[in-house]
Amino acid sequence: MRGRVPDHRNAATVTRVTDSGVNRPAPAAQGTRLAELTTLRLGGPARAVVRCPDTRSLVDEIAALDGRGERTLLVGGGSNLVISDDGFDGTAIVIQSSRIEFGSGRESGRAHVTADAGVDWDTLVATTIGEGFGGLECLSGIPGAAGATPVQNVGAYGVEVADLLRSVQVLDRRAAKLRWVAPTELGLGYRTSSLKHRDDHVVVAVSFWLNDDRVSQPLRYRELSSALGVEAGERADAGDVREQVLALRRGKGMVLDPGDHDTWSAGSFFTNPILATGAAGVLEKIHRRVGRDITVPTYPADDGVKLSAGWLIERAGYARGYPGPSSPVRLSTKHTLALTNRGDATTDELLDLARDVRTGVQEAFGVTLHPEPVLVNCSI
Repeated sequence: MRGRVPDHRNAATVTRVTDSGVNRPAPAAQGTRLAELTTLRLGGPARAVVRCPDTRSLVDEIAALDGRGERTLLVGGGSNLVISDDGFDGTAIVIQSSRIEFGSGRESGRAHVTADAGVDWDTLVATTIGEGFGGLECLSGIPGAAGATPVQNVGAYGVEVADLLRSVQVLDRRAAKLRWVAPTELGLGYRTSSLKHRDDHVVVAVSFWLNDDRVSQPLRYRELSSALGVEAGERADAGDVREQVLALRRGKGMVLDPGDHDTWSAGSFFTNPILATGAAGVLEKIHRRVGRDITVPTYPADDGVKLSAGWLIERAGYARGYPGPSSPVRLSTKHTLALTNRGDATTDELLDLARDVRTGVQEAFGVTLHPEPVLVNCSI
């Protein structure tokens, strides 16, 4: 049965945080290796790890740790974290809140879903489709938790979180308040938002608009629409789109599988570079290297021209599986944008590979690649 979501037409509504004294988080574990909490399976220990089963316990635990001046690391699905071999000198808070509720707001009558930050993202997508809605299907198979999606403005196959985001509930740690924030306040851009690289505002819930009758978003990604036999820009059954997206992602090693080391990654390690200025000169340098008869894939972007990081990596001489089967870290054998742990790697080895690739692309094309994951106590 579908739950009902309290209407929050005023996205800036503020709720003051109080200590309820209930739903206390699980006792902290000492010295837990953070590798156990990430999809890369890399990272040293935290001083302590505490798991919060709902929003109230999450808010209370953050308040308690902030009151003691304790450093904190927030962990959802762990799919976008690269943690140093030294680990984290503080408390890791694992967000495990799991509420999903459906509703139709009075302001528009349009269906929507609200989910706690700890909800597994792909579970949320599957649940919306199972309840007869569409909208999120192109984002199927993306690992991680729902709360991270607006922070990164996650996107895939022609759809971004920004296209469907209704509002985000954040904890303002300085003011000790919860409030709903409208998408217009979040500075959403390509794989970024005003929430990224800051910890004074913590996402505790997200709300998305949905399409009725399992109708998908317009299919703008050519590979996907072609696979479905649908003209670009048309819509399809959300369930059919989801299955095709999952198939495409599996072919690229982008659906988590414990038995497949190509999925022991943080997804795409580098963002697609956007050339705001000097695009013509960069494209000229690329053509000089790859040949005039080669089409360089480019895409329109708000701030200029977007290039394909994966294409640049391959054309700079880095093949899938680089540097070879004996290496503990390799580019995925299915997708050059994923840096993978082959089972017994270290974070330092992963970062060395990232530097190698970044330097090679810079020297070949004059383009600097930037990491997409959050780097904790480490850098490239």
